[in-house]
Amino acid sequence: MTRDVLRIKGGKPLEGHIKAAGAKNAITKLLVASLLSDRKCRFTNVPDIHEVEITVALCREIGSDINWDRSEGVIEIVTKELKTSYIPQRFSGSNRVPILMIGALLGRTDEDIIVPTAGGCNIGKRPIDFHIAALEKLGAQIEHRNMKKEGAYFARAHYGLTGTLIELPYPSVGATENALLASVRAKGTTVIKNAAVEPEIIDLILFLQKLGVAIAIDENRTIRIHHTTRFYDVEHHVLPDRIEIASYAMLAISTKGRVFIEGAQHQPLIAFLNALREVHAGFEIKRDGISFFYNGHLKGGIHLETDVHPGFLTDWQQPFVAMLTQTHGASVVHETVYENRFGYTEALKHMGADIQPFTQCLGGKTCRFAQCNYPHSIVVKGPTPLVSSDMAIPDLRAGFAYVMAALLTPDVSHISGVHFLDRGYERIDQKLLSLGADIVRASAEEWSTEKVAVGGVV
Repeated sequence: MTRDVLRIKGGKPLEGHIKAAGAKNAITKLLVASLLSDRKCRFTNVPDIHEVEITVALCREIGSDINWDRSEGVIEIVTKELKTSYIPQRFSGSNRVPILMIGALLGRTDEDIIVPTAGGCNIGKRPIDFHIAALEKLGAQIEHRNMKKEGAYFARAHYGLTGTLIELPYPSVGATENALLASVRAKGTTVIKNAAVEPEIIDLILFLQKLGVAIAIDENRTIRIHHTTRFYDVEHHVLPDRIEIASYAMLAISTKGRVFIEGAQHQPLIAFLNALREVHAGFEIKRDGISFFYNGHLKGGIHLETDVHPGFLTDWQQPFVAMLTQTHGASVVHETVYENRFGYTEALKHMGADIQPFTQCLGGKTCRFAQCNYPHSIVVKGPTPLVSSDMAIPDLRAGFAYVMAALLTPDVSHISGVHFLDRGYERIDQKLLSLGADIVRASAEEWSTEKVAVGGVV
């Protein structure tokens, strides 16, 4: 893990043209899904990010033969046979992918599947109860044990899996993915109700159909999967990352600039684009992408609630809040997906933002955190000038909000914890440089000796 620091001098509009990277939340799950068969899968538009590195290492650990051309964004993977079904503890807490190995491997091995506890960003509880309940409905046996001072999940299906009706209590993306993967080799038909239908889930379903799976999406969040034993080679283009696209869009608008994002698609961004209209931000949808730009004073006084797709994505919320600090008026943001996603606002307040947290549900959407005393609503007042600061990134999406805030102040800010950004944003410093940002990336040791100056001059 790198210990790099970003040194940013803001205060100028960002302008230019960038290409959208492939979606982090798609390719990592697609690589795991390839383990269902022994056929070759070729993925294009693969982002060069740390999350893919971790997933590639996980797949190689169990026997996958992988060729990754980073410069071309292409991964070829084939898993002729499993050499192990044990994921070592060194992967514990690395990301949320290991838990999906259970669903992918249950139909390929009679051995016990052992995976470490799930990790990822500290943004609130993300229990796997829904995963376990769904897999157990299919016939799997799963238990949690303590190993080497950390936990691991042991899963087995010695008598195979059998199709069934699975009704998720919440449309969890991870639980939907795990149930989908396990259902492919379950005898008979499996019906998943109240399933997540995010674009990345649809992309996974399209891949599975190419692989040979008979799978259908019905109305009311229902997915049907039929038992599959015959598989095919697959070539699959990873969909563009709607989170990265929205992040750079808000950066362009907040800095009063203009950025064209090649590959940005309209449909996955409908809820986000509606929110941009509300604040009077500008965008133009072209055949090959979307242009985002400042269109005069940004209007506040909006009410925003995060939700599962097709609602406003929770991962858009943090940069949107950073943008709201530059709008005119008071706006309300209600987080209904994770209970601990506003911790980053303390750093923004330190820089001058006017943000007030509330434990009440400031919104009308059904919320799991009502009466739970979590600070999951905020009021943001603007516009407020921001001052420079030194910040340590706590999680991936908060990290981009910090980068936005740094680019909104005319002075120099330092941001550590850049490895969080590397998990989900492909070559972020290079893309920002191409848009005119005054940004330097160096190791923490270089910064401590003050060898690097703004603009890269030693």
